[in-house]
Amino acid sequence: MANFTTHIGVGTVVAGGLATLTLAADVIAPENLIAVTMAGVLGSVLPDIDLKESRPSRAMFAGLAVFFSFAVLFTFATTRSIAELWVLWLGTMAFVRYGLHTAFHRLSVHRGVWHSILAGLFCAVTTAVVFRYVLGRHDGVAWLAAGFLLIGYLVHLTLDEMYSVDVMDTRIKSSFGTAMKLYDRRYPAATAGMLVATLLMAFLAPSTKPFVEGIASRDLWSGLHARLLPADKWFGVVPAKRSEIAGEPVRAGADGSITTGSVTPAPAVERSTAESQQAAPVAVPGTVPAAAP
Repeated sequence: MANFTTHIGVGTVVAGGLATLTLAADVIAPENLIAVTMAGVLGSVLPDIDLKESRPSRAMFAGLAVFFSFAVLFTFATTRSIAELWVLWLGTMAFVRYGLHTAFHRLSVHRGVWHSILAGLFCAVTTAVVFRYVLGRHDGVAWLAAGFLLIGYLVHLTLDEMYSVDVMDTRIKSSFGTAMKLYDRRYPAATAGMLVATLLMAFLAPSTKPFVEGIASRDLWSGLHARLLPADKWFGVVPAKRSEIAGEPVRAGADGSITTGSVTPAPAVERSTAESQQAAPVAVPGTVPAAAP
């Protein structure tokens, strides 16, 4: 399996690439994009939370503890006393960080049901629910965050499968096939529980209509296509031409075109006429034309 550094690194790159496309498409506000991108990074390490002493597990439950404790704090900030808010805040943090952490690892098995596409779908739908009803985001933003997390989740599973193949020794490790799977057939009860939880979250999830309509919009894809490459210059710099590379000065003509030399050349017709006049001797009345050298 890939280590934590690899997962977080690749997950950050993928989430950043998706965030760039989302920002260019101008489909959500910039303040929402940060939270959506972090959902993608979170998804890239989420399958390893079933390792009790792993960094993803500790970081995950610590982050969840902070998130839910402040969510509870802000929810009751105007209706409870300061002492009650402290109790709710610290109590929620301790319950999630230590209580849920211990209960979760007593029921889970590494590379079990959490290392499956079904678990990724559950986490994605749960993300949509949290973004909509806890963070108060728009339905479309909630499902966009769910999509980011699901992609990060699948990237994690794919990396683990890739690391199961020893390319140098041209052999396949025994762990091959345990990372990327639709569900875990070894633990039918856990798989059934995960399926029921996913359906329950889907029932609570916000409407997918704004997200689907936004993704299927022709204007969105045409706008992305138009912005894919710069129209005329990279980073505001005009590409160098052969004359510039050779060291010749580059100047702008009267019509705005880029030409070489210190004087703008005349048009082709005028230049040929001037050259013919210069080549032919001009007769002046009362003088004898000079002989050709």
